[in-house]
Amino acid sequence: MRHCLGFAFLPVIFVPLFLVPLLAGPASAQELSSQSKPGAKVCVAIVANRTAKSLFEERMTARLTRSLVQNKLEAVTMDSATTNDRELHPTIENSQELKSRECDYLVLTHVNDTKTYPGEIRSPEISIGGKAPSVDASDPMGGSSGPVYRDNLEVGFALFRPGHLKADLDTTLLAQPSANVSDSLLPAMDREANRISHELKKK
Repeated sequence: MRHCLGFAFLPVIFVPLFLVPLLAGPASAQELSSQSKPGAKVCVAIVANRTAKSLFEERMTARLTRSLVQNKLEAVTMDSATTNDRELHPTIENSQELKSRECDYLVLTHVNDTKTYPGEIRSPEISIGGKAPSVDASDPMGGSSGPVYRDNLEVGFALFRPGHLKADLDTTLLAQPSANVSDSLLPAMDREANRISHELKKK
């Protein structure tokens, strides 16, 4: 007995190539999350000087803002300053300006003498180098009289989001002062910017 195999012939539908992405459905959540997102806007408050030394706070603030921009962040310098309180926190002026400038983050920075509060429990420190003799040629005390040992200054900084009382980042780093203290703190502003940039890139 002979068996016949039946074949069902279905019409072939040709779909133009430009319609394929539309028929494939929406992109997965993973694909959407991998797309580039606009960077956060960072407001930088004027650095507060809590030491007895003369510092150029505006110059340090400008350096910090510029370093953040060089790290591919949108950063602007504020008119309002960092609080002079021991604990970093946004002031009313900071909060109002943060809202008017439509920033996503607020950076507060202050400079402290490490001997101001002996025995105080501090936040984790970022220490690069230690107490070292001055080798600055412009230092009037570093000539024939021999090397001069200078105490480190502490740069504390914190990163806040609008409406949040707890900082996303709150830490300190140690800076070695030289004859021109303000100049010696400029590299510290670069290190602060790098730390903030690293923190924001994790979000």
